[in-house]
Amino acid sequence: MNIAFCINRLALAGLGPTLSSVIRNCTKSSRLTIWLLCAGFEQKDKDAIARLLIEEDFKGAYHIIDFDPVKEFGGFASLHGDWTAYGRLLLPELLQTEARVLYLDADLIIELDVLELTDFDLQNKAVAVVSGSTLRHALDHPFLVNKLGLSLDSNYFNSGVLLFDLELWRKNKYKEQCLSIAKKYPNDLVSHDQTLLNAVFNNEFAYLPKNYNCPWYAGKSRPNVSDRMIIHYLGSPKPWDIGGRFLHNGYSLWKTYLNAQWAKSYTSISSGDLKRAWKIRRSYLRLLKSKIKGH
Repeated sequence: MNIAFCINRLALAGLGPTLSSVIRNCTKSSRLTIWLLCAGFEQKDKDAIARLLIEEDFKGAYHIIDFDPVKEFGGFASLHGDWTAYGRLLLPELLQTEARVLYLDADLIIELDVLELTDFDLQNKAVAVVSGSTLRHALDHPFLVNKLGLSLDSNYFNSGVLLFDLELWRKNKYKEQCLSIAKKYPNDLVSHDQTLLNAVFNNEFAYLPKNYNCPWYAGKSRPNVSDRMIIHYLGSPKPWDIGGRFLHNGYSLWKTYLNAQWAKSYTSISSGDLKRAWKIRRSYLRLLKSKIKGH
C-alpha cells in the first residue's frame, strides 16, 4: 500500500510522530511504500527520516521526492506565505505507480492499521474522504457557492486524509481541472488545495469511515468517535508549537509517538517556530481568553 506526505521543513516536528504512528500500528510494514514530497529539505532532514524509519523497524520501501512549491503554485493564495499544501495535486504525476495512494497530512496520529484500506471500495471514484460537514459551514463557501455555483448543502471535506485512485486521477485530468480553477481565481482559495478539491469533486467522492479523520483542536477534549482513530491536530496551536504542551490536550498522545532522536533534532525552539508563533498569535489569544473564561 502506498502512503504519501507533502511537507516542508516547518512540518518536520509533526511528521516524526505521524510516521512513527503509521509504522507502530501497522500489522505488516513490509507491505507499505512511503512517498515523501519534500519542499526545501536539507540532506540532514533526509538522513533523519532514514534513521527514524530504521529505528521504528520499518520493513517497507520509501522514496523522497524534492519539489518547489513556489515554482509550481506561487501565483495562488498562500498559507502564511507557503504553498506546500498544493503539492498533493502533483501526486498522480510524481508517483511511479498505478495503484492507489493514501495521502496523509503531517499533523496526524494514526492509531489504526492503514492496511485496512487495502481493499476499500472506491466505487469508481477518484478519491475517498471523510465528509465532516456541508458547504454552509465551510470558510470558503462564499467562493464555492457564489462564484462556482455549488450548493450550500453539498458535502464538504478536509483534505488531510485522502485515498486517491491515481489511474482515475490521470485519466480524468483532475490536476488540470484544479489548476484551471486556481488560475482563474488565484486569490479566492481560502483553504488552498482543499478549496480546489472540494470544487472539483463536488459530492463526487467515496466516503471513508468517520474515524479516519477526527479533528482535535487546542483546548478541546479528545474526539469520541472510535477506540482507534486517525487523530488530526487541526487549527493552532499544535501540540508541538510553542506552549503546545500546556495548551493542547493532545500533547501527551503526540509525545507517545515522538522518537527520542527526532525530538532532539526537531522540537527545540527555532527562529521558524518564533515566526510561526507570531503568525498564529490570534489563535493563542483566543485560546487564552477561552481558558480564562472557563475558570
